Amino acid sequence: MCTVKEFLNYEIFCGALFFKKKGIFMEFIGTLINGLSLGGVYAMIALGYTMVYGIAKLLNFAHGDIIMVGGYLLFVFVGIVNNSIIALLITAVLCAIFGIVMEKLAYKPLRGASPLAVLITAIGVSYLLQSLAQIIFGTQTKFVTLFQNLGVINIGSLVIQVSTLITLFSCIVIMAGLTLFIKFSKTGRAMIAVSEDRGASELMGINVNSIITITFAIGSFLAAAASFFYLLKNPQINPTLGSMPGIKAFTAAVIGGVGSIPGAMAGGVLLGIIEMFTAKVSFLTPYTEAIEFGILILILLVRPSGLLGKKRREKV
Repeated sequence: MCTVKEFLNYEIFCGALFFKKKGIFMEFIGTLINGLSLGGVYAMIALGYTMVYGIAKLLNFAHGDIIMVGGYLLFVFVGIVNNSIIALLITAVLCAIFGIVMEKLAYKPLRGASPLAVLITAIGVSYLLQSLAQIIFGTQTKFVTLFQNLGVINIGSLVIQVSTLITLFSCIVIMAGLTLFIKFSKTGRAMIAVSEDRGASELMGINVNSIITITFAIGSFLAAAASFFYLLKNPQINPTLGSMPGIKAFTAAVIGGVGSIPGAMAGGVLLGIIEMFTAKVSFLTPYTEAIEFGILILILLVRPSGLLGKKRREKV
């Protein structure tokens, strides 16, 4: 038999242990939600990479800089219209148009050129965009406030920023809409056909050049949306803004399987979750990017086509 004092001490100990475990669980849930939100942003950028490669067989390394272009356009139009949603719509449309112009001027003349020539051109376009941003806006970091006082949601010990939930929900809606567009629209089915066999698609009457142009427009539209959600968390803009998110999104596309839309989504979400969880472990935080790229190398060693990529036989 135990005394009343011993019993009460035992109850207090059990209660403290329960709430400690509950706090750890809530922290895990919060980190997971933040990871899914960040992963959704990476996935939207990765979709631009994977769609362009799947259809045009082109690695557009200037795609990350569309995020930077979108960031500066948001900076300009938020100041003009003083409304974040209207600024986003204008920016997304202008980025889509910019993607079309970029494809027409830089990539269409190289349609039959060697992959190396196209790759060098893409790198050149990337540096050109960064240099133009420095000339127009300078090298100093700009700050843009998209929404004010969005606040947080408290669920017990769980604290979630409203901007995180907006980003997560919007990414889910955008990716679901893109999936439905690809599967059920006439243009989407034509995009699938071109990605499978460009020659046969031309014989079937599909305008391949138009499909490639539309793909660039969609990819640039997604990059503009990604820049909006990225700036919700980090409202700082500079000429190299798109470099690291672009590299990570490309990594996500390769992990998922370049050319695979579900693979780009899965790769982006995986990177976002890894990044958030490593940020919670102090001794791993400095090595976050090394861990991400290490996972890329590991996956490519085990499965060179990516998690959801298809093995293709090259005809000789």
